Amino acid sequence: MSDFRLRVFAAVARHLSLTKAGQELFVSQPAVTKHIRELEAQYGQRLLERRGNRVTLTEAGRLLHAHADAAAAAQQQLEDQLLALRDPDEAAGRLRLGASTTLSQYVLPGLLPAFQARYPQVQLSFLNANSERIAEALLRGELDLGFVEGRTKSHDLHYELLLPDELVAVRRATPGGPPAAPLPLAEALAHPLVLRERGSGTLEILEFALRAQHIKLSALPVAIYLDNTEAIKRYLEAAPTALGFVSRRALDRELAAGLLEIVPIAGLHLARQFEAVSVQGQPL
Repeated sequence: MSDFRLRVFAAVARHLSLTKAGQELFVSQPAVTKHIRELEAQYGQRLLERRGNRVTLTEAGRLLHAHADAAAAAQQQLEDQLLALRDPDEAAGRLRLGASTTLSQYVLPGLLPAFQARYPQVQLSFLNANSERIAEALLRGELDLGFVEGRTKSHDLHYELLLPDELVAVRRATPGGPPAAPLPLAEALAHPLVLRERGSGTLEILEFALRAQHIKLSALPVAIYLDNTEAIKRYLEAAPTALGFVSRRALDRELAAGLLEIVPIAGLHLARQFEAVSVQGQPL
């Protein structure tokens, strides 16, 4: 986006705040206002409505925002292609990745260094969010490639298997105690439950499995919803009666240290898949 005024406008439209736009671009708020007024004078249209500290886009503003985003994407694509022409065998450009929490914390950090060593000219950016937010960011054009878990799929996105995973029930371990005996499902679900937040693939898998057993999550004694696996594990270490559900891949340290233990639950198997996801028509 060669016109800096459009960059300023896009930042205002993204944040709906003159102050935050200035902070993002390292310019003063008066300078932001000046650039917006110049654009409004150029197009003969009001682009923003200001009510106190609140900013909203006018119809003309929404139209310009859409075109500014498209222009920025086209310019980035051109830059990536020009970089690739310097050495056709050397990938270059920008790759915007996003991954759900479990993948961000326990899978991808061990894979990205090798990718960066192989493709040093590729600039990586990374968004850590739950599966629902990753899908939304892909559809808005904010990401090039995502990595998610969960069962709900959008028809506008393309999914490919990355690797299998399993959710397990886990609780605080008893020092020196025997391995946890299998629990009947009803007994397990009577414990205070520590679960991931709405929109997470982890919670979605559990809800699907319980629904198959005609059990509603709303009927269970949920102690707390937390937005990441590390928080769930720390909570369980401090709550002797609670039971949580997390990826088996996230438990190596706690199992080895005897802090947590896996609790088999009769009749409940929570297999899932980690998947790479992109917008339909774009190759993975």
